[in-house]
Amino acid sequence: MADIDFGGTIEEVVTSEEFTLQKAREVLKNETVAVLGYGVQGPGQALNMRDNEIAVIIGQREGTASWDKAVADGFAPGQTLFPIEEAAKKATVIQYLLSDAGQVTMWPTIKECLNKGDALYFSHGFGIVYRDQTGIFPPENIDVMLAAPKGSGTTVRTNFLDGSGINSSFAVHQDYTGRAKERTLALGIAIGSGYLFPTTFEKEVYSDLTGERGVLMGCLAGVMDAQYNVLRKNGHSPSEAFNETVEELTQSLIRLVAQNGMDWMYANCSTTAQRGALDWAPRFKDAVAPVFEQLYESVITGEETRRTIDCNSAPDYRERLDEELKAIHDSEMWRAGAAVRSLRPENRR
Repeated sequence: MADIDFGGTIEEVVTSEEFTLQKAREVLKNETVAVLGYGVQGPGQALNMRDNEIAVIIGQREGTASWDKAVADGFAPGQTLFPIEEAAKKATVIQYLLSDAGQVTMWPTIKECLNKGDALYFSHGFGIVYRDQTGIFPPENIDVMLAAPKGSGTTVRTNFLDGSGINSSFAVHQDYTGRAKERTLALGIAIGSGYLFPTTFEKEVYSDLTGERGVLMGCLAGVMDAQYNVLRKNGHSPSEAFNETVEELTQSLIRLVAQNGMDWMYANCSTTAQRGALDWAPRFKDAVAPVFEQLYESVITGEETRRTIDCNSAPDYRERLDEELKAIHDSEMWRAGAAVRSLRPENRR
């Protein structure tokens, strides 16, 4: 591990230079990795492992769009693509990448497929941390571990293909074999991580649920809506309101933040923008801090888990979700966004 200074706090991280792909292959040479679920994280992790010469098979319900996607990606039914239970029985490492609600439903079946010394791998701490609600209590004679990419499954794959890799957290919940940590790191490297930082199942899920509902998605969407609506109410056109709310952020400013940090982005904007941002940032921070406190409390008490399981388990959930997403798609702001995106040079060729 390498010691890195994160803003005055020294943390240990594992890079792909220290734990090489060759070492990962050696650790996993006698393993069969079954990726259960070919929806969000499954494709990116499975394809990266296959490209990295790891023995990987897919477990997915037949007759679904995800099954068809796996076939289109080159996984062969009866050879490297199987129904979920069959794949689980063939594996020494089960990557449990079904949706959180799907994990709850399938757990009684998957539990029976685990043999002494097998490994149960997660990319999210949800099922284990909230086991009183999910019912996921692993047997004591297996390894239980986590490698959680800090990005979507799509990004896991695209970053791998462009050679940049993705950063991931890792944790060991149960070490039966004495090899759980090296298995975890090997899998983390095999799925395309550029570096891995240690965490716990609890910290991973608390930060992840807070981030998704907060800055990464929920807060971002809400703040964008609020600013767009204020601009429109005051007579600005849809294109102007969208460009000042979304387009400039996603196409310019956030890229500067990604390169060298917030201060560097400020330094590369006009003095007028700098002054305004520096003056107003504390007011926004004070305004939303109570909301984040409420959000974090809802996460650690399990209230967010209860709502997720209840909603996702409802028989009409997919239909209701589609309605909610359609409302976003059909809103004026995102219809304006579609028009703005169509004007980008790469979309006009």
